[in-house]
Amino acid sequence: MLPPLPSVLGLKKSFGFGDRLGLATPGHLAAANKWDFAPIFAQQSVREMERTRRTPVEVLAAAQSALAAASYTKPWGADADHHKTPEDIDKTAAAGFTFYTIDPSAFVNNEADRLSATDLEAAVTRLVVDNIFAPGWREEYQGRSFAVSEFLTLQFTPEQLARAAVKYGRALAHCATLASHISQVRGGEPFEIEVSVDETDAVTSPLDHLFCGLELKRRGVSIVSLAPRFIGEFEKGIDYRGDLGQFEAQLRDHVAVANHCGPYKISIHSGSDKFSIYPIIGRLCGDLLHVKTAGTSYLEALRVVARTAPALFAEITAYCRGCFDQDRRSYHLSTTQAEIDALPAYRDGQDEARFLDERVGRQLLHVTFGSVLTKGLDAKGRPFKDSILEQLRGHEGLHKEVVEKHFTRHLQLLNQG
Repeated sequence: MLPPLPSVLGLKKSFGFGDRLGLATPGHLAAANKWDFAPIFAQQSVREMERTRRTPVEVLAAAQSALAAASYTKPWGADADHHKTPEDIDKTAAAGFTFYTIDPSAFVNNEADRLSATDLEAAVTRLVVDNIFAPGWREEYQGRSFAVSEFLTLQFTPEQLARAAVKYGRALAHCATLASHISQVRGGEPFEIEVSVDETDAVTSPLDHLFCGLELKRRGVSIVSLAPRFIGEFEKGIDYRGDLGQFEAQLRDHVAVANHCGPYKISIHSGSDKFSIYPIIGRLCGDLLHVKTAGTSYLEALRVVARTAPALFAEITAYCRGCFDQDRRSYHLSTTQAEIDALPAYRDGQDEARFLDERVGRQLLHVTFGSVLTKGLDAKGRPFKDSILEQLRGHEGLHKEVVEKHFTRHLQLLNQG
């Protein structure tokens, strides 16, 4: 069977399965087959590809190979995640990815909410001088009420409009530039775009979201999904931390805005292991939902190592301690170095839960994946990555079983909503 090609998925609820090692697709597929989510089986960000030293071609080929072996013929997607530059896009487009997540975080002005009135107006003027907005642009928004749903009407005050423009104006212009580049390099082939504004300092308010959605539409950027930064904490590898009632109320407003401006899907980034809010997400979003996961599949691979080669797993956990302080800097985490220092050493075969089910151990292993997979050596001087892959290939059944179980829980709770 020829390798199946990824396709666009449209406005159908979807789920992204990140795979940092290239061997998790059989487990992902087994879980996906139980539910009606449109699957994205190839998904890896530019940052993750750099840290794992994988190419877009390798990421896509790993998924294709597993799907061909399973004679899979249904639609599936390939997410070129967190793209910031045209050069990023060139590489993933050449490989054949169909879904492009634009990350304009470098252009978001996180100081906008704290600027004085004088500095704020100066910043707005600069946006016009730099051709981010045309003169008179405020007339599109000022004095208008936006009935985004039967229960929600939004209106910008002059100050709110100015702060939204200063915060997101350059980022949205960058999105338009990258969207145009994607269209060019795809050469008429279908593609989908997601815009991510989740990696910002402040929570994305429904009014912020409305501004982004309307501006993207005005600039001719058609999106299939948008990822806000939600209230509460979406940390890597652990459950949601925050008030469930507040999250539900805000998500309801975001869904209304997405329907009004698109419709497009709400995308949940750092979406793995957020079990407490999955029923809420599934109930409120319906088909306008995309959930993105990444490192949790890597942790399930390490679970296989813990069960089949506990001595190797002990070496990996010890190595990770020395990398944590450096590797954690590009992630938002609650786990501290003091907690890592206080974590008891792994005891062969006895501490799986401590390292793979509890916050401190999971985040230790989660954020240090790049160091483990590209620099770490076992006691015999062999790269950790080679030893990990050997265990996974030698225990394919167990690997599929633990990955399938883990993602069945994800999808079951999302459908419970």
